[in-house]
Order: sequence, then C-alpha cells, then structure tokens
Amino acid sequence: MRIHWKKALVITTDILLAGYLVLAFTAFNKPDESQRLCTRVNIDIQDKATNGFINAQEIKNRLEKEHLYPLSQPMRNVSLREMEELLKASPFVKTAECYKTEGGTVNITLTQRMPVVRVKASNGDDYYLDDKDCIMPNSHYTSDLIIATGDISKPFATHYLSPMSKAIMAHPLWSNQIEQINVLPDKTIELVPRVGHHIVGLGAIPYNKYKSKRNAVVTAFIEKKLNRLEKFYRYGLSQAGWNRYSYINLAFDNQIICKRRDGKPAREEDDLHTLSESDVIGDVPETHEEARPTEEQASKEKAKTTTAEKEKKDEATPKKAEKKEEKKTEKPQHAEKTTKEKPSTHTADKAKVRTKDKAKETTSHTKGEPKKEKTKKH
Repeated sequence: MRIHWKKALVITTDILLAGYLVLAFTAFNKPDESQRLCTRVNIDIQDKATNGFINAQEIKNRLEKEHLYPLSQPMRNVSLREMEELLKASPFVKTAECYKTEGGTVNITLTQRMPVVRVKASNGDDYYLDDKDCIMPNSHYTSDLIIATGDISKPFATHYLSPMSKAIMAHPLWSNQIEQINVLPDKTIELVPRVGHHIVGLGAIPYNKYKSKRNAVVTAFIEKKLNRLEKFYRYGLSQAGWNRYSYINLAFDNQIICKRRDGKPAREEDDLHTLSESDVIGDVPETHEEARPTEEQASKEKAKTTTAEKEKKDEATPKKAEKKEEKKTEKPQHAEKTTKEKPSTHTADKAKVRTKDKAKETTSHTKGEPKKEKTKKH
C-alpha cells in the first residue's frame, strides 16, 4: 500500500510540473500587452451618406490637436474615456464610442446630429437647427436644407421654427417642394416653393408656452395648412395654371385667397379669386401623382354648369321678350307725340273751315227759330 501511494504522488507531481512548464513557455513567448503599440485606428461615421458635417480627417485632426490620437502609441496609454469626451464636445457629433480590439486596433464610432433647417436671420445670425430643437453652428459644409429668413430670434427658432421644419421635412412632397421659410415682423409665416412663381402665406403660428404641447400644436397647424395647399395644388392650380397667381393666402379657415399675377385693380371681381374648400377643392387622393377630378366630381361639375346655363337662358328669354314688347309699344307713342307736336298745314286748314261752318250753322239756327213760331200762331 505504501508503494502505491508513492507512485500516485510521483505521477501527480510530474503532471503538475509539465503543466507549469507549458504555461511558462507560452507566457514567455507571448508579447507584453502593456508594451503593444496601436497599429490601426478605425473611424466609422454612421450617417455620413445623409449628413456631411464631419469626416474622418476632421476627427483625426481634432484628436491630434489634443494629443489623443492613438496611432503608434502604447495601448496602455490610450485613454478611451478622454477620446469620447472630446468627440462628444463637437457641435456636430451626437454620440461617440471608442473601444479596443486585439491586434492593437482602436475603433471610433460616431453618429452626427441631424440638421433640419438653416437659419439666416435679418439680424445677421447664421446657424442650423437639428431634430432635437438645438442650435448648431455654421459649417463649411453646404446641405440641401430649407432656409429660414426674416425676423427670427433664437428662442423663436428653437420653440417654433424647428418643429415646423420637422413637420415639413417629414412629408416627402413638401420636403422637396418647399425651399424657404420667411418670418415677417408680426410672426406670420410665408413659404417659398421650388415649383411655381408664387408665395404661400400660412398666417401666424399659434402660441403655447409649454414645450410638450407646443410641438404638437405647431405640427398640427402646419399639417392642416399643407393639407389645404395640397388640395389647392391638385384641384386649383392644375386647372388655372401654376403661374396665374403671385400670392396664395391660407391664413383664413375654409377658404383660399389668391392674388392674380397680372396686377389688375382691386375693384375687378377676379382680382382676388376666392375658392371654397367644400365646393371646389374636394378630397385628396392618396397618391402623390398629378391628380385629376374623379368621374363623380366631373359629372357633378357638368351638371352644375348645365343647370347654370339653363337658368341663364331662362332668365335671358323673358328679358328679351319684354324688351321687344317695350320697343313695339314705344313706337306708336312716339308717333303720336310727333304728330301732336308738329301738325301739318293741310290738317290745320281743314280744322279752320270746320270751325267756320259750325259757327254759321249756330247763327242760322238762332235766326230761324222765331220765324217758325210766328207761322204756327197764324
């Protein structure tokens, strides 16, 4: 029994010694991670296809300026936390994440802030507004965004202009059609479209001091106005022509007031052409193609026009008959007046002869009456 335990002890010690030697050999050949250098830096910008405010070269320059660029630096000296804080401080960076991988690689992943409108105010301010209602400084990068001009203060821009721009950009039609927002001194809004030489007036944005409600109120206001404008584009300008009007006013409910481009005086009826939503505009089709009136709408319009024409004809026929009768009656009256005013000389002579004959008859009767009485007495 003693010999058996001794053999087992020798075997276990041999196994442990062999394992220790293997571990020592591998650890000796493995390079020291503390002495490993950074051999590669990967900079990944997530949304660079849509936004181009920053690029990989600018990120590299920013890190090098602060002596934080990790390339050729010992991996143990690379401070990921400092790199992230520096990148997040950029006004164009929304999120930043830095991490290490095996082989001496440092990865940097960034997401940019999403601009929705560029502001060029009348007071000289020039900046961007992002989707979080925050101000972004101007950049050398030019983006195809809506430009807001006019009397714009920074509080008005963050409270009202930003949610309004987001509502426009969310619609595929208006994000391509609207190119400029103009704010007048009384805070009424005007839109300048890409297609059509006209200006669209929206009126004043409703005021609300609570941020949670304000965004919803502004969004509902813009969506309502743009829905009416879309109907007018489809059923109004498609018939009247895109260049007929110079100003389209949507400030009033249930009507759209358009000012003609030819500048006719205001006393003419067609100077301000008023269209009623319920009568003229109708429903909006779901597609964004150039809409045409449906068969029902076309038949209704034809019926209206035919009935209107019949009513006009019915009204016109009695008027014409009355005019003809008046002309017929007026002609003999006019003749009588002329004869009375200007009698001929022949008729005047006849009248004189008749008066003389009547006078003779009266004298003869008066003289002959007493003679007859005398003869009767005898």
